[in-house]
Amino acid sequence: MNYTEPNNTILVDKPIHVRSTKVVYEIKKKYNFKKVGHAGTLDPLATGLLVICTGDNTKLISNFIDYDKEYICTMKLGETTLSFDAETKIETTNDYSSITVKQLEETFKTFEGNQLQTPPMYSALKYAGKPLYEYARKGKTVLRSKRDVTIHKLELIKCKLPFVTFSLRCSKGTYVRTLVHDIGQILNCGAYVVELRRTKVGPFEIENALPFINLSRTKVAESIS
Repeated sequence: MNYTEPNNTILVDKPIHVRSTKVVYEIKKKYNFKKVGHAGTLDPLATGLLVICTGDNTKLISNFIDYDKEYICTMKLGETTLSFDAETKIETTNDYSSITVKQLEETFKTFEGNQLQTPPMYSALKYAGKPLYEYARKGKTVLRSKRDVTIHKLELIKCKLPFVTFSLRCSKGTYVRTLVHDIGQILNCGAYVVELRRTKVGPFEIENALPFINLSRTKVAESIS
């Protein structure tokens, strides 16, 4: 295997508190790859499947980005944050005690299908050359265009109030944090993401991914698809 001119796709299990760009940088540096990119950003607080392309396979990134994604998410009802996750402090608190499993399932059904979604301010989307989160962290808000997304399936896994865990299959461009925030608004109690894990990108599955901290030349070779 020629590691100096790789043309491969490597699946990595990104840990929490690590940026997707950090994974790309470390792989490029460690294995002396000339071209490395990833097919879809994961938030620093999210974990799970990151599809890394090297060499000529970086030409496939746009195709991989178009794939549907699957997630397991846990949200907390009764509280909201500016970032829609645990990155920022609690902004509001509300009563969630009357929420039932039936109400959750009925609400989930209303979000399935095609819809317009506004990207959150705490995101890596660029505005005037800077990621939106840089403006958000300074208390600034800029106008964001709504985007077409599709929620193919939204299924309740566990409910132990105030925590609710669900599985999600969605189209590219879907912000799970925004989805959770919107669910909280419909339930009239607020909600934010406390745990998010990507389990699948198109045909690529988390079971075949390498833990980022255990990367080695041998294991990278075994993970090549």
